[in-house]
Amino acid sequence: MNDAAEPTDDLLMLAYAAGDVRAFEQLYGRHRGPLYRFLMRQLRNTALADELFQDVWQRVIAARASWQPDAAFSTWLFRIAHNRLNDHWRAQKHRPAAPDDADARTARMADPETPERQLSEFEQRRDLQRALDALPEDQREVLVLRLEQELTLEEIGQITGVGRETVKSRLRYAMDKLRAGIGQ
Repeated sequence: MNDAAEPTDDLLMLAYAAGDVRAFEQLYGRHRGPLYRFLMRQLRNTALADELFQDVWQRVIAARASWQPDAAFSTWLFRIAHNRLNDHWRAQKHRPAAPDDADARTARMADPETPERQLSEFEQRRDLQRALDALPEDQREVLVLRLEQELTLEEIGQITGVGRETVKSRLRYAMDKLRAGIGQ
């Protein structure tokens, strides 16, 4: 067993708040991928996801001195992202449609399989993406947090500001709608 266990996110954030820049670099390294994927799933726009991604990390940096380990760092980070997304949607007053070239982007993805398998997998991914896109924002958000970030219902509730039962209900409705959307 390795005696030099990796420090927890909480310890790294406390170290960063005390001035340890390398602690921030470790936190960033651990969470940049999951956070960026979450933002991309919600926004479906690279430039906008890049902008909000930077904004979330700037807010982490700005709040470092007042941060308290009341909740897991990842929960706090995704709560910031959730709030930033809400600010964005309120400013936009609507959720934009998927990019016109979304199917073309997906089609350009390299895949070493046979053309038939490629087509089948492409159609499945497209059907899944369309079904995800058709979900109401609140249902898509809890689904992405649960499936892609593997967060608990309680953590999702902390991030989204709703109770555990509401999270369960949104997940159930999202899964039912996905099944119906893919089965068409």
